[in-house]
Amino acid sequence: MDVFSVLGILVGLGAVVGGNILGGGSLSSLLNGPALMIVLGGSLGAVLFQYPPKVILRAVKIMVWVFVPEKINLTSDIDQIVAWSSLARKEGLLGLEAIADNEQEVFARKGLQLLVDGNEPEIIRECLEVDLETKEYSDFQAAKVFESLGGYAPTMGIIGSVMGLIQVMQNLSDPSMLGIGIATAFVSTIYGVSLANLTFLPISAKLKAHAYALSNAREMMMVGIVAIAEGENPRNIELKLSGFLHATT
Repeated sequence: MDVFSVLGILVGLGAVVGGNILGGGSLSSLLNGPALMIVLGGSLGAVLFQYPPKVILRAVKIMVWVFVPEKINLTSDIDQIVAWSSLARKEGLLGLEAIADNEQEVFARKGLQLLVDGNEPEIIRECLEVDLETKEYSDFQAAKVFESLGGYAPTMGIIGSVMGLIQVMQNLSDPSMLGIGIATAFVSTIYGVSLANLTFLPISAKLKAHAYALSNAREMMMVGIVAIAEGENPRNIELKLSGFLHATT
């Protein structure tokens, strides 16, 4: 569980709601169904129009990374790669066949299989780079779905505000309707700006950061497997891969 994601949401919402209450407002004044429908419905509609279904589904799938990111342990991966290298030097590349068959991580299993099959280092690199770039692109596109939501939400909030003001103007002769229209107008703006800056844009940034971390881990795996194919010394491989530990994720 990513504690900072939960803490960030609580602090952000607490600041908005708490500030409203301290300013003399009430929680009920921030609750407005029509305004929420305009902002959320309009933003979702625009995003569904913008992206293909595959990207939308991927975005929904990886949204869990915000709170439960996939585990990445580069130190453990380096130790594993060094162990593979040592085994390959002792028993040859075919000694890694059983490890390749039992490897759970898809990217690593493909790399090991290419290694066991005796492919040239450049061939292995080219094959893994295709997977690396494809996965990275897919995850970044999915993260951009939330970035787009963050872009559309404030605009939809403005649309809701205008609609509320139109309702006010149409009911100037009926004082009972003025409050509803004015509330929808102002709350729509709050919803649009708050959802964008407290939810959608932070989610997008968080997903991009984790996608980069996963890409960094895969790249390290690729470099390690290629180094094994080139017959590098296990100690040299460990030193080479240790540079990935300093990447900002």
